[in-house]
Amino acid sequence: MTTGQLGPFDHRMAVFDSDDGFVAAALPLLGEALGTFGEPPPVAIAAPRNLDLLRDALGTDAKDVTCIPHTDWYTGSAANAVAQAAAYLNAHAGPGGRIHLVMEPVWSGRAGRSARETTEWIRYEALANLLFAPVSTTALCAYDTRTAGPAVIAAARRTHPDTEVYEDPLRLVAELDAVPLPMPPASARPLAEPQAAAVQSWAVGRGLPAADAELFAAAVAETAAALAPLGGAALLWGEAPACVCELRSARRLDDPLAGFVPPAAGPEPGPGLWYARQVCAYVDIRDDAEGATVRLQYA
Repeated sequence: MTTGQLGPFDHRMAVFDSDDGFVAAALPLLGEALGTFGEPPPVAIAAPRNLDLLRDALGTDAKDVTCIPHTDWYTGSAANAVAQAAAYLNAHAGPGGRIHLVMEPVWSGRAGRSARETTEWIRYEALANLLFAPVSTTALCAYDTRTAGPAVIAAARRTHPDTEVYEDPLRLVAELDAVPLPMPPASARPLAEPQAAAVQSWAVGRGLPAADAELFAAAVAETAAALAPLGGAALLWGEAPACVCELRSARRLDDPLAGFVPPAAGPEPGPGLWYARQVCAYVDIRDDAEGATVRLQYA
């Protein structure tokens, strides 16, 4: 039994192609936690079938492992996953964020349903190395080749420090952001002042339920406040649920973590991009010589 020393975020990756492969990858990490004095209960976040396999393999030790169906953890966007992880660490991790987690994304759901979603997941995996760098958490990301395709796994390898092809997160995110955003449609509606009431009225007219329209409008208003001064009129387009607002800032953001870090306590700064990332399915940011473009898509 070890004493366990605090250290930096340990971000690992396991690739498997069978039930036995999953168990073989997960058990050693859980054993590290169960054999470390003072370690909080390790966590397995995985498909229900895989959780059953782990319980069987663990035997009597299963009572000391927290099992969470991955559909209960990965409930929305990549930014939601960041918030979920941060909240769990605050509530359950030991000193310095010490805890062991096995984490299996839901590749049959949101994370793997499109190239667009996959891009956001790879961004999350890359930025996790920066967002959780100060904590002594050990996370094993489990990739099943039966549900995650070869392109996804190849990209994911670039985000995990224990692989031979790991890349600096900032370089990888810059590569993702080098892809230009599609041009707004000619029918996009300009809005000189992106006030919440005006955005909400427009969104309801485009078919969003009132509660969703209110959330979207608040996200737009919060983002506009965070980007001030704005560099022109906002643009609105789309139909429910994919309502879109594009805002221009007169200044660059130059921060790949913008909106992924919770705002400091107190009235300033406001929740801004953090709120927008929690509410919207996509928040795209592109810097250029004249400022920044931020595009919010509700769903």
